[in-house]
Amino acid sequence: MSISDLYSSGKHKQEIGHFASIVKIAKVDGIISEGEQELLDRASKKLNISEEEYTLILKSPEKFPVNSPVSYDERIERLYLLTKMIFADEEVAKEEVGILRKIALALNFSDKNVEKVCDEAIHLILNDNDLDDFTIAIKNVNLN
Repeated sequence: MSISDLYSSGKHKQEIGHFASIVKIAKVDGIISEGEQELLDRASKKLNISEEEYTLILKSPEKFPVNSPVSYDERIERLYLLTKMIFADEEVAKEEVGILRKIALALNFSDKNVEKVCDEAIHLILNDNDLDDFTIAIKNVNLN
């Protein structure tokens, strides 16, 4: 097995863990809405999740750990996608925010700043900020 094979399988494990995190947020209220389903379908394609993996993850997302990327920008992008999932059904449940904070911790955001970072993430998505603006704002909040 070459180094590139190891890297790609490690990268795919991160993508599976990330997709499972998105599914956890979608399933928190027991129902996957049409908007959530659309976001799950788009995310699965972007993350190269096979149909078999999709089915397994949808059935038991808790079986797949969060594998945080090393890159700070990639971690912020994951937070962005997770926060978008919270708003996919146009409702924000307290449980979804709790899961978002736990996943943010797993993405290596500081426990000291995780509440502030997640609150800002929610505010940014609520105001339709794109990924670039989201990244800048999260970096600013996470510094303080």
